[in-house]
Amino acid sequence: MATTEIGYAAGVRVGLAVGVPTFVMGVTFGAMAHSLGWGTLAPVACSLLVFSGSAQFALATSLAGGGGVALAVGAAAMVNARFLPMGVAVASDLKGGRLRRAFEGQAVVDASWAAAHQGNGRYDREKLISATLVQAPLWIGGTLVGALTAPSDEIIHRFALDMVFPAFFLLLLIDEMRESVQARWVAAFAAALAATLTLVVPVGLAIVGSGAAALLGLRAGPGAPR
Repeated sequence: MATTEIGYAAGVRVGLAVGVPTFVMGVTFGAMAHSLGWGTLAPVACSLLVFSGSAQFALATSLAGGGGVALAVGAAAMVNARFLPMGVAVASDLKGGRLRRAFEGQAVVDASWAAAHQGNGRYDREKLISATLVQAPLWIGGTLVGALTAPSDEIIHRFALDMVFPAFFLLLLIDEMRESVQARWVAAFAAALAATLTLVVPVGLAIVGSGAAALLGLRAGPGAPR
């Protein structure tokens, strides 16, 4: 994921590289939603409007567990809360006024955001946008395929389709940890926070709370890069 290539073409290559897991997870979500009685249109509309695998799985899982709509939406919102600091980090590298930057900010998804990071708090806008433009149709198309074909749970587990999503994020984490010693300290602190918080709060809140580990970056001296 971490490359020195910049620009739209580099983003397209990133999008294609992560396209397979994106498509497979879309299929898994579509199948899961269909099995919960969502039909075909609702899962596709959800992928189109929400466009966040973790939030959509949290939403579907909460509904499947008997939780109400408010609880399900709340769980999805907690998982997606990570996009707030991610959006703040990339905002200064986007173009135009507030409205345009808000529109371009919709391209902030996990893989694109990580790949667009250039170091020292800078992000490649073109790489971010093009990587997301490639992933979006694959995610939505995968959801449609999953909702239409509705593969059984046995097939999903046999081919480990349910493991693609956590493995994908693990690769992103490993790639980021290779950047610096500080990144490894942040990751370790985040893991400890998440493990501790799960003892007293739901998993969704624990994940969001573990993001406080990023505050370790504030320890940098006044002359250090942003």
